[in-house]
Amino acid sequence: MAKGIQSIRESRTSVELAQALDHFGRRWALRVIWELRSEALNFRALRAACTGISPAVMQARLHQLRDLGLIEQIPGLGYRLTAAGEQLFRVLAPLAEWAESHLK
Repeated sequence: MAKGIQSIRESRTSVELAQALDHFGRRWALRVIWELRSEALNFRALRAACTGISPAVMQARLHQLRDLGLIEQIPGLGYRLTAAGEQLFRVLAPLAEWAESHLK
C-alpha cells in the first residue's frame, strides 16, 4: 500500500474519507453513480450503459450502493440516485470537467 494512503487510513480525522475511498475505489462503483445521474435505469439498461460489467459485479455494486444509501430501487422503474447519491454526483461533476480539460 502506498505510504500516503496508509497514513490517511491511520489518521483519526480521516477515517470517513478512507472509508469513502475504499467504497468508491471498487471497480464500477462510481460508474454506476455516473450512469444514474439523469434518470432511473433498470438492471438491463444500467448494465448496457456500463459496457463490460458482468451481471455478478453489477449485482454486487448495486447492493453496496443501496447499503450506502446512494441508490434506491423503485419497483417498475429501476434504480435511481437518492438525495445522498445526487449530492455525491454533484461532487463528481467538477472532477469530470477537470478530466475533460486535463486528460485529453
